[in-house]
Amino acid sequence: MKLENMKFINRIICYSAVGLLVLPMQESVLAKSWFRPLSLEKREAKFNIPQNFSSAQLKGAISLEEFDSAGSMNWHEFFSDPYLISLIETALSNNQEFNIFMQDIEIAKNEVKEKQGEYLPKIGLGFRGSRFNTPDNTFDGVVEKALDRDNLRHPNFDLKIGPSLTWEIDTWKKLRNAKEAARMRLMAKYEGRNYLLSRLVAEIARNYYELMALDNSLAIMDENIKIQNAAFLKMRELKKYAKSNQLAVNRFEAQLLKTKSMRFQISQKIVEKENRLRFLSGIYDEQPIRRDAAKLMEMKVDELQVGIPTQLLEYRPDIRQAEYEIKAAKLDLKSLKAYLYPSFTIDASTGFSTFDPGQIFASGSYSYDTLGTIMTPIINRKAIIARIQIADARQTQAVLNYEQTLLQAYTEVLNQMLNIRNLQHSFEAKQREVQLLDASIDIANSLFKYAKADYVEVLLTQEEKLSAQQDLLELKMNLIGSKVDLYRALGGGWR
Repeated sequence: MKLENMKFINRIICYSAVGLLVLPMQESVLAKSWFRPLSLEKREAKFNIPQNFSSAQLKGAISLEEFDSAGSMNWHEFFSDPYLISLIETALSNNQEFNIFMQDIEIAKNEVKEKQGEYLPKIGLGFRGSRFNTPDNTFDGVVEKALDRDNLRHPNFDLKIGPSLTWEIDTWKKLRNAKEAARMRLMAKYEGRNYLLSRLVAEIARNYYELMALDNSLAIMDENIKIQNAAFLKMRELKKYAKSNQLAVNRFEAQLLKTKSMRFQISQKIVEKENRLRFLSGIYDEQPIRRDAAKLMEMKVDELQVGIPTQLLEYRPDIRQAEYEIKAAKLDLKSLKAYLYPSFTIDASTGFSTFDPGQIFASGSYSYDTLGTIMTPIINRKAIIARIQIADARQTQAVLNYEQTLLQAYTEVLNQMLNIRNLQHSFEAKQREVQLLDASIDIANSLFKYAKADYVEVLLTQEEKLSAQQDLLELKMNLIGSKVDLYRALGGGWR
């Protein structure tokens, strides 16, 4: 009898195995109206920007022997200021936003492991014990009455121990595609980290140069306060000898007080900028931010080599992140489509089962069973179809986001290229203006001394010079900042 049961069980296992192997090959035979109820339009990402930047390669671009685009440069090579490099290195170790994002990567890693475990066989060790009572008026009760129960030590007790296995065979790659989608999202997270690094480096550099500009602005204020104070004292002295009047004295004093007020505002901005850099670096201490502000106006702003737009695909982390998101969305869609197809599951268990605990490991207590299941969704098909349509919409979103990111990257590069060129021309003109106004102050003072000009002309000349100096400083800061922004737009700053 046992031999016949064994043959019967083996026959079932063989038939189930053959069925599991044959059914996957019959996908083309399956009725498309039932297993493929949706006709989804596949949208592919397009390279929606010109092959070349519309503006010609900037004249005078720095020579990069090993780099065809500045975006491929390491940020250590792009920045030469040792204090700035030290700030960036500190931020990469301590910045909270960066460290928070690193935990997102850890989460994504474990999601990949989770998806990978879903298509592996699930094996466990189980223990079960039960006690039951069979009523006398049931079929089982009548049978028990007919048996000799005196030889049974525990007739109403059942005990089972042994391993069990459950395995859903991933015939349609439903689970493997889900795992691969999770892996693509992990790769997107890595690129997101690189993009965050690029933005962080650019923001620190921008704030650092702005802090240097504020230091120079403070020095300009001090210089002008000295000049205006001397003019005010001179005007007050002239009033004693009736060569001036109280109106002129008041006007010079008001100008001096206005400049002093502006100096306090700049001092506050310096404090805020230093605290911003401390926040970005992730460390708060009482030490001032180290910098050499005097070098700002001497810094040479070379125009960068921008290469061709297709290189943005390689250097820009946000574009590569969008590419991985497209791949993940497509795999999600494939995985969800497979839920409409039949699923194949094998359940098997083995171990020892007995009603007598003392005989649990006896040879007559060994048992095993195997079950193969084929299941296809019927009632919940609408829910699956809705999930497929949601995944299809997300795939379209991912493609559109990629195209938008690519277009934005191209626009950023083009804008910063032209911005640097125009700021350079504006800076040169403003330099000439400051030189003329600087000479004009001496001329105005001489003319006023010999009564060839009134005090209003002296005041206006001083105000114009202060304003021009501030404008020149702002242009220099924006020129350096635009170079940093162009470097980031080309995909630099994360290496």
